[in-house]
Amino acid sequence: MNALKSSRTAKVFAGIALVSASALVIAGCSSTPTDKPSGDSKPAADLSLKLGSLLPATGTLAFLGAPMEAGVQLAVNQINEADAGISIDLTTADEGDLDNKAYETSITNLQNAGITAMIGAASSSVTKLILDGNAGAGILTVSPSNTSPDFTGINPLYFRTAPSDNLQGEVLGNQIAEDGHKTLGIIYQNDPYGTGLFEAIKATFEGTGGEVVAEASYNQGDGQFNAQVATIAAAKPDAVAVVSYDQFATIAPLLGNAGLDTGSLYLVDGNLKDWGTDISVSLEGSKGTRAGAELPQDFLDQLNEVWTAAGNDPIDAVTYSAEAYDAVILIALASLASGSVEGKDISEKMREVSGGEGKGEKCKTFAECAEIINGGGTADYDGLSGEITFDENNDPKGAAIGVYEFGADNTTTRIK
Repeated sequence: MNALKSSRTAKVFAGIALVSASALVIAGCSSTPTDKPSGDSKPAADLSLKLGSLLPATGTLAFLGAPMEAGVQLAVNQINEADAGISIDLTTADEGDLDNKAYETSITNLQNAGITAMIGAASSSVTKLILDGNAGAGILTVSPSNTSPDFTGINPLYFRTAPSDNLQGEVLGNQIAEDGHKTLGIIYQNDPYGTGLFEAIKATFEGTGGEVVAEASYNQGDGQFNAQVATIAAAKPDAVAVVSYDQFATIAPLLGNAGLDTGSLYLVDGNLKDWGTDISVSLEGSKGTRAGAELPQDFLDQLNEVWTAAGNDPIDAVTYSAEAYDAVILIALASLASGSVEGKDISEKMREVSGGEGKGEKCKTFAECAEIINGGGTADYDGLSGEITFDENNDPKGAAIGVYEFGADNTTTRIK
């Protein structure tokens, strides 16, 4: 979620706490596709898929937009270069957030463009607002970053390549306890994302014998957090978990001013990044979690290359880039497997191409998987974010959760 420099790559990708033993298969990524199907393969399809992306270029999650959009574009480029029976026509649009409501105009424009599948939204709250309309229009919606537990099994035309916050909350709650803390205060965003993580962190921490001594919520759009900080400070907890987006930049200094230790803060995927001098207090010792596998350098290089080639500044974060990349690959493979570009038809093959039906030949790139499909076989794609095997609720069956720690420069390094 956070210019990619090789010296910082090791910092960006932190320790990986395995949540599921079946979860983590890290695939290499190459811009050079494998050979096309042999003469013994069935003729390739000739499909043209209209794909949309609804990701944040503005708003409180804008720092996440660039890596996800770069992941989408890289996947589209590789699919089109493979010439394996399907091409993608991509239309991008700004998600914004609940304040600027850019998604309202964007989703209308995407639907009017005739898309049948969409990557996004990034925010769970935005996805809840647009999902019914997409489903009614027959559009398959695949989010790389929706983590609210509310989305489990929500709609047959909805999938996500990020795990539920039940997993991330469990890892963070256990980490807080492992660090020796006995009391905890939690400030959280009052929306599907924030409440889901809050409940998971609280349940896990209290399950270890710890006590949540204070909790305070705020609404998206709020700019003042003095009341919430005062509630937490009055209880004098050992540690404070903050479930937010970029509001953390305001909340953290307030916690320090209230006498709380800003080296004992716990962050989540919505606010975990290399804050540097953007925050006026030291975060040294604070920790956080976010979903995602440790990524190979060739993928990071290609991600930055495709993004800067479009005239953008170098990417300084890569959170959910692999999940976005994998979402596009899975959609394209499901379209190829179904021989259709209609959202409903694609959705019916998503589990199959992810290996969720317990069959298929393992493959790690689009070209490799497409060759299997075009040869009459069943592909089981294992991607950059993990195995991404969809279950009956269209959720990944497992995931890797990274645990990160802040150093003296307010940037993250891996722990464990």
